Amino acid sequence: MIFNKNEYIAEETNFKRVKMRKFLPFVLLLFVLISCKDEDDNVVTRKYDLEVEDFIWKGLNTYYYWQSSIPDLADNRFDSRESYATYLSDFDGRLELLFESLLSSKDRFSWIMSDYTELENQLSRTYKTSGMMYNLVRIGDSNELFAFVRYVLPDSDAATKNIKRGDLFLSVNNEQLTINNYQDLLSSDVGSFSIQLAQITGQTIALSGVNVDLVKTEIQENPVHIHKIIELNNTKIGYLMYNGFVADFDEELESAFSEFQTQGVNHLIVDLRYNRGGRTSSSIKLASMITGQFSGKVYAQTQHNDKLSSYNEDYIFEETSVQLKMDRLYVISSADTASASELLINGLSPYIDVILVGDDTTGKNVGSYTIYDWIDDEGTVNPDHTWAMQPITFKIANSEGFADFENGLEADHLFLEDLTNLGTLGEIDEPLLEKTLEIMGVLPQSLEKKAIDTDNIHFKQFAPLQKALMHFDTPTKINTMRL
Repeated sequence: MIFNKNEYIAEETNFKRVKMRKFLPFVLLLFVLISCKDEDDNVVTRKYDLEVEDFIWKGLNTYYYWQSSIPDLADNRFDSRESYATYLSDFDGRLELLFESLLSSKDRFSWIMSDYTELENQLSRTYKTSGMMYNLVRIGDSNELFAFVRYVLPDSDAATKNIKRGDLFLSVNNEQLTINNYQDLLSSDVGSFSIQLAQITGQTIALSGVNVDLVKTEIQENPVHIHKIIELNNTKIGYLMYNGFVADFDEELESAFSEFQTQGVNHLIVDLRYNRGGRTSSSIKLASMITGQFSGKVYAQTQHNDKLSSYNEDYIFEETSVQLKMDRLYVISSADTASASELLINGLSPYIDVILVGDDTTGKNVGSYTIYDWIDDEGTVNPDHTWAMQPITFKIANSEGFADFENGLEADHLFLEDLTNLGTLGEIDEPLLEKTLEIMGVLPQSLEKKAIDTDNIHFKQFAPLQKALMHFDTPTKINTMRL
């Protein structure tokens, strides 16, 4: 697992992005291929060996959503190519520093990577992993951490070793996890490792004495994690746990909904608690299958900077073969529900009742394009470097123009996961699912469970900069941009 400083520490997933096609939306980022150099520029930047710096500045100057509010990105910022080169050279090759210096204080999500191949793998949810998808938790005010397993990927090494949801571990290779070492201990570069399991007793957490050896392999996660039909009180409820909007698995998503339609479900629950985004096209498909009665109407609208106003576009509900025609949707949400997931909630809200059970969402009402350094209109990548960046390039609103949810979409029924009682995902006694069924009125009685009081037992979630992503397709070319 790779933890870059802009990486969300919660899961052993490096949220992968995928290339898109003309005019189709992704809710994570978009692959924009950019060449910003003319011959004179190349003379100056090559003289100072500033090709990557030049790529960063010009990409942000063209595409960044907040470009007009950043003085150093102004079109008239430099009076000559020499002053421009001097400005770039002052960063002394510190490319991340240059990138970050040009970001708005409102920006929580832009990031840059030195290897676009790794970025492309991330978008397809393909990663080198043992199969454990986990969160890290800070212990009180100390620098020590522990991890708890959210779920395990099928057919992974962790699955064969009987690692399960709710398992805790304090150390890796017999070294206590801390804020300072977790990146190294949990790096995807580490092919095999051991974890030391732990257990909570009262208000303390301690090692249980059980070690598990694990091996990482490359796995592409199927985001359609669970789909099933729950029958209670003569009512059929479709339940989908969907962990990422990945077009590679749109057929699996459609198959799940085809089963829901064939079986005649009365209600629908979409569990997005671990879904931090993905392709817009998959979000539109999901929304269209949930409904079906709004084909041709506006689902979402994008808003770009003034330079890219021609990019502003309406995205429309599709005509799909599977249509549940729901007028109400129950969504299980959390603070990790982001981007394309929030688009689904916000995009459907003007049309049907969307009931959120769990926690307020992340608040990612913006998206980005993946910017490459292409050196011609044919999409030839610059052979001198492999940097790519994901600057925020647009804001996204629903059909009513509402996009102001920077603090998250508020849960209608606040109910948090309990570390000491996570339950089994998809089972009716899993606390969040059970709570949702109770709210729906299909359970005669609910064993209502309280969320764990993490302050009282001195555990705090440890989540620095979170990466939530939104992919969009874009026109084939904007000057020297292509897909």
